[in-house]
Amino acid sequence: MELLVVLLFGLVIFAGTATVRAMLKDGHGHTPVVRSTESWSAGSLPSEPFTSALAWYLPGSRAQ
Repeated sequence: MELLVVLLFGLVIFAGTATVRAMLKDGHGHTPVVRSTESWSAGSLPSEPFTSALAWYLPGSRAQ
């Protein structure tokens, strides 16, 4: 029984140490700002939202 407690305690210490090391390596949980410098496109997606394409169907809409 004592062996099980010692092994469990060792596992908790190991997991805590690994967590702290991962946080320090990763920059304390802060992610850098993503900067987009290249132009991009949406591929074959439509150029208008789905809801505006259904404006004729939505109740109360003025589009005809």
